[in-house]
Parts: sequence; C-alpha cells; structure tokens
Amino acid sequence: MAKERAMIDPFEATQVRESEQGRVISYGTSSYGYDVRCADEFKIFTNINSAIVDPKNFDSNSFVDLKSDVCIIPPNSFALARTVEYFRIPRSILTICLGKSTYARCGIIVNVTPLEPEWEGHVTLEFSNTTPLPAKVYANEGVAQILFFESDEVCETSYKDRGGKYQGQRGVTLPKS
Repeated sequence: MAKERAMIDPFEATQVRESEQGRVISYGTSSYGYDVRCADEFKIFTNINSAIVDPKNFDSNSFVDLKSDVCIIPPNSFALARTVEYFRIPRSILTICLGKSTYARCGIIVNVTPLEPEWEGHVTLEFSNTTPLPAKVYANEGVAQILFFESDEVCETSYKDRGGKYQGQRGVTLPKS
C-alpha cells in the first residue's frame, strides 16, 4: 500500500542491512512497518548561551547545526534530526513511531509524535542520550520504526483540514508556537 499510494519517498521495499560501506543498522520495509533512516542534518542541544528551553518561545540558539555522517550526542543531552524519507499519510491511516532496539539498548531513546491522517513532511526525530557517556547516531541508517494503523473509515477532521503548523515540513523543524 505504501508504494502504490506514494506514502514514503524514497521507498525501500525490502529490509536493507548492507550498503557499499558494509553492515548498516537496518532500514526499509519490515513485517508490519517501515524502518526510517536518519538524514545527515542534526541540531545538537547546547547550553553555551545559557538559554531556557521554552516551547512557546523557542530560542534556536540552543542548538548547534551539524551536517555529518555521524552525530555525537553529549551525555544526558539530546539532538534533533530528520528522516531521509518524506511521508504522505492517507486520511484513513495513523502512525506511531518507536525507536529501534539497537539504539535503545545503548541508552539512546528516539521520540516522534504520531503522524496523523493527511500529515506530510520529513519526520523530525529527537534523540535523547540517557547515558553519562557520549553517544553516536549514524546518518543514512535505520533509527526508528513507523507502525501504520488503518481505520475502517476515514477520519472526520484530518491534520491537513486543521491546517496543522508542521504540515509539509522539510528539514529539521524546531518547535513552533
């Protein structure tokens, strides 16, 4: 269904575990979901400006931008990234995203809010490093699994109908009030 409805771009029809560079953390179609990749754009949380984290008045100076194949997240800190894949969620579908066990077993938690019916865009990923050590996240490899839930009927009001503020987001998107 994902391929026929152009829900995921680029779409990988199989589970990929190897690349030209060797073994990778898997991505692509899984049994009941899709394992997304992290792009090479990161925003790493920093306290060098002593900013206060306020979701209603977010200061972008709280982050340092990084474009790299690897992101090192400081201990007990977090970073934002985005998926390689661009999603177009149909009106009858809701998704939930969970982090991959490979990262979870290293103390790296991936947080993503549900993708609502008729939402589209790159998914902004939040990586929390819960350990007292620096943690590594790899770009262009699997980081989380999207699970798709289809309803018997379409929703009454979709994310698009509501004019959601994150509709069509591209790149790593910071909080909007």
